[in-house]
Amino acid sequence: MIKAKADYFFEISWEVCNKVGGIYTVITSKIQQMLLHYKSNYIAVGPYFPEKNIDDKFKQKTPPDFLKEAFENLHKMGIRCYFGEWLVEGDQQAILVDYSDYSKNVDELKKSLWENYQIDSIKSQYHDYDEPMVWSTCVGIMLEEIKKNLKNEKIVAQCHEWMAGGALLYLKSKNVKVASVFTTHATILGRTLAGNNVNLYGLLDQINPEEQAYKFNIVEKFHTERACAKTADVFTTVSEITGIEATHFFGVKPDVLLFNGLDTHVFPTFDEVSVLHKNLKRKIKKFLMFYFFPYYQFDLDETLIFFLAGRYEFENKGMDVYIDALGNLNKELKEKGCNKTIVAFVWVPSGTKEIKPQILENRTFFEDIDDSIHDLIGDMKERLIYGLTSKQDITDEFLMGKPMLKQTQKKLARFKQKGNPPTCTHNIYNEENDKTLNRFKANGLNNSKDDNVKVIFYPIYLNGADRLTDLNYYEAIMASHLGVFPSYYEPWGYTPMEAGGLGVASVTTDLAGFGRYIQNHSVNKKNPGIYVLERQDKPHEEIVGNLVNIFKEFCLATKQDRIENKLKAKHLADMADWNMLAKQYIEAHNLAVDKNEK
Repeated sequence: MIKAKADYFFEISWEVCNKVGGIYTVITSKIQQMLLHYKSNYIAVGPYFPEKNIDDKFKQKTPPDFLKEAFENLHKMGIRCYFGEWLVEGDQQAILVDYSDYSKNVDELKKSLWENYQIDSIKSQYHDYDEPMVWSTCVGIMLEEIKKNLKNEKIVAQCHEWMAGGALLYLKSKNVKVASVFTTHATILGRTLAGNNVNLYGLLDQINPEEQAYKFNIVEKFHTERACAKTADVFTTVSEITGIEATHFFGVKPDVLLFNGLDTHVFPTFDEVSVLHKNLKRKIKKFLMFYFFPYYQFDLDETLIFFLAGRYEFENKGMDVYIDALGNLNKELKEKGCNKTIVAFVWVPSGTKEIKPQILENRTFFEDIDDSIHDLIGDMKERLIYGLTSKQDITDEFLMGKPMLKQTQKKLARFKQKGNPPTCTHNIYNEENDKTLNRFKANGLNNSKDDNVKVIFYPIYLNGADRLTDLNYYEAIMASHLGVFPSYYEPWGYTPMEAGGLGVASVTTDLAGFGRYIQNHSVNKKNPGIYVLERQDKPHEEIVGNLVNIFKEFCLATKQDRIENKLKAKHLADMADWNMLAKQYIEAHNLAVDKNEK
């Protein structure tokens, strides 16, 4: 095991005890590996939000001696620090910094950022930019005070994203001997351009970063990222693809690539996944029955579940490619008279009003039928055994009895509906302009009876208690067959990794950091487990056509092929375990210590 040169490691992120996005997963999933290297000298640092109930996230404790004096001095400056346990696996030590009283110094802070680093933040908004910069500057002041009590100890501070960059910039402006690592997980300019349909990778050499940053009103964030990348002892990104854009935008190449990993020991084994898949599939089948069967029926044993999940970034997350490919797949399967049904979910939160009343009514009627049959199970079992041994005709009336059969037939009649099942589970705001629903319509995906591909926009977080599938996110993945993540802009991409860790095949792209990573590790052409869709320098129609080919290959696969896909997906996810990738963090920290000591 590589030995850490730093005595103390402070990991600084806006997402410590404050789950916002993927960085939360990055930090929490590698805690165990960091503790192996730094033990109790590893401390995460995040913002303190008293208005958010943090009792379930953080348990305050008495700070160790080397922090007490620093905290007292900081209190006099209007900076309150809270030491304790971050209530995640590993019970990680954390410091939460309350910057609210220090916010009065924001104008002075912005002035110093301009004078020292030419960061143009004169038009920035408080909650959008000023707030995280005030917080992270307070973190920098805190580290300065801590260093006074640890004069002979080597300290490394890693700042995740521009929101934590104020700490790094403050420490450098004051020449504090703390080694610094800056990590950008996605450049603000790259994400913005991709989200505005700019051909980012095709036109990268022609993009003027400064000009575009002003055009899209993100100049203060862009300037901060660039200053941090240039000023840090060590600059890192999470993937090769992000490193390419960062080199062009910032004029500095990453020193180290810090690939994102998973703590795979918290995921079930393949045998456990197989059992869970069967049990969870029953729950999703129940949902499909009350969602579709009031209108028409299809063979659930010949049905495959596809899904896309993530933030509602329609082009960045490849939602357009996914839906267009589903539309083309539907046409081809119908033309060939295929007996397969694909139910394709879009698990992407949006603004919802309520579950469609008709779906709730369908569920109520379905559960009434289900309860009636459940009460009869014992009697029906006895009748079935009797009928088989006495060689009688096994009819519905024989199994259920005439009175119960009539009652059930009435309930089934009440269960029937006219028309087509809805393409969205909820009534949503601005439905007429929703990109997902409009793309369904444009591709003729209307959930008609003769459609082989059925679509369901599920615009809420999967929390396990939504009155529909009642599955949480990981359970929903395990109940499915294929995760589809055809992203255009995806600096890393945890979703296909998580799917693989849960034994589910998936699709990623060569523009996703993880996609590029596994291209160097996977040689399987058949049953690759995680398919890598080529998107770079390809026109939309070709990308869609290639995804349709993946879908068709998966649909035609045998049961054994699907098992091999599951095994390979699990294997590829295991190859991105933190026990193999965490050493890159230590290498970055050691390099920062060496540079800081020169």
